[in-house]
Amino acid sequence: MLPRGSAGMQHLLPEIFDVCATCHPNATCDEKTDGSGGFTCNCMYGFVGNGRTYCEDKDECQTSSYNICGRHTACHNTYGSFYCTCLSGYSPSNNMAIFIPNDGTYCHDIDECKVQGICGEGGRCRNKPGFFECECQIGYQVQNGSVPFHPRRDQAFCKEVDCGEPPVFPYSIRRWTKNRKMGSKVFYDCDVGFHNTGTESISVCTANGKWKHPNVLCQAKCGAVPEVPYSEIVWQNDSMALHRCMNGYYNPGGNNRSVCGHNGQWNTTMHCKELDYGINDIHVFNEKCLRWKAGTNSGKKEDYKVCVHKYFGKMYIFSRILSVINSALFLLQMVFIGVRDYQKIFRDERRRYFSSSAARPEVCLDLLPATNYTVNITTMSALTSTITTINTSIPAPPVPEVTYRDVESPLPTLWLRRSTCSLDPICLYEVFVMPVEGTLVFDCNSPRTPHFFNQGSCHGEYIAAQIQLKDVGKEMNFTIGDQQYYGQFYNAPLENGKDYSIVLRTVCQWGQVRPKRSYKMHYMYHL
Repeated sequence: MLPRGSAGMQHLLPEIFDVCATCHPNATCDEKTDGSGGFTCNCMYGFVGNGRTYCEDKDECQTSSYNICGRHTACHNTYGSFYCTCLSGYSPSNNMAIFIPNDGTYCHDIDECKVQGICGEGGRCRNKPGFFECECQIGYQVQNGSVPFHPRRDQAFCKEVDCGEPPVFPYSIRRWTKNRKMGSKVFYDCDVGFHNTGTESISVCTANGKWKHPNVLCQAKCGAVPEVPYSEIVWQNDSMALHRCMNGYYNPGGNNRSVCGHNGQWNTTMHCKELDYGINDIHVFNEKCLRWKAGTNSGKKEDYKVCVHKYFGKMYIFSRILSVINSALFLLQMVFIGVRDYQKIFRDERRRYFSSSAARPEVCLDLLPATNYTVNITTMSALTSTITTINTSIPAPPVPEVTYRDVESPLPTLWLRRSTCSLDPICLYEVFVMPVEGTLVFDCNSPRTPHFFNQGSCHGEYIAAQIQLKDVGKEMNFTIGDQQYYGQFYNAPLENGKDYSIVLRTVCQWGQVRPKRSYKMHYMYHL
């Protein structure tokens, strides 16, 4: 019999909670390991989560901090698990297509070179970690590619070396087995009457597929080199000789080589002819050019050589132009020296070598203006000389840039701008003042000009100033009528209310030559 109230107490006992009934389908219900008793839900291997509400797939290939499958492998994730495979060129140690690393399986290199003929005929295999490559054996060359090559990836292959037809040399025969492979040899023998003056007589087929060219030079046996009168031999061997005419002689056109022909005879066309020297009837034209009558050595080819030296004050200029000159040619030397009496420090000295086959040679020189030149022409072989002189003229002097300046002054002012040149020591400016009354005629080139020294006798045109160019810089201002003396001329004052023509003339004087150029402007003067 139960005690009073026992039925009610049984009704109040708590209901026991079943943890295992709440576990996720991908979880297991395990007894707790902490000694507290009871059970807990844990996700199965290959899943992660709280064991009750979710257990998701674990990607072992991504979550691991290292390559879970090991070296030379590829990891493949599956639902709740994973598996491993070896990379191309490697094989698993368990000889299975797939494996799990915890069974001790690893991937080792495949030695493809164990496969017979994997690189093809003439190929040599070299194993590498995870792959292999091919190269050609000695006696073979790669085709359609370069070495190293891969027969499965590239179109390249090895082909036996073939040097083709061996070279042919004049006046020789070949002794050959018709073999064109690497290492094959061809022997050369000179024809009857010839001998090899080269250093080799064997041609070899090399690894690059080409015949090594020997130095085979079959020359006829011609004996001693023939003598050419009035010449000397400067070089020779068994098949060729070079001749040179002696001093006082020249080669009028024959070949200066003697060649041993295939018939065993020397071929010689050179002969030496005595030189006929002379420089006659020298003539100067165009101020800078010379013409004369040469000797009778016609038909002779000529080259050129020019050496130039110039001295102008402290400035030194050196220019040199050279060309190859045949030592057998007839050569002339020209020395010309130029001086200026108005410029004592000036000196133009040059030397020129040249040749000519013309009966009347001509040469033009780059001479400077307003200079006296002495020209000496010498035949280099005979050392005979002829001297002549050339006097170059003065070119028309440059006109300066002239501008009228309106300044705060009752007198007109001219502004002159010019460029200096080497003729300045013999040139000057002349300023003419001419009242405009009726028709004015003024010959700028006339050397006769009126003089005026006294203001009280100012009638008609007059020279107001004469200024040496050597005393003028690049520019200057000149005021008409400033009552100053310029040279020996008086710059007289202008009369009020008159029109004037102002002429600026540049004059250069050297000997009897006096070229002039002028600049004219009109000016009306009012007080």
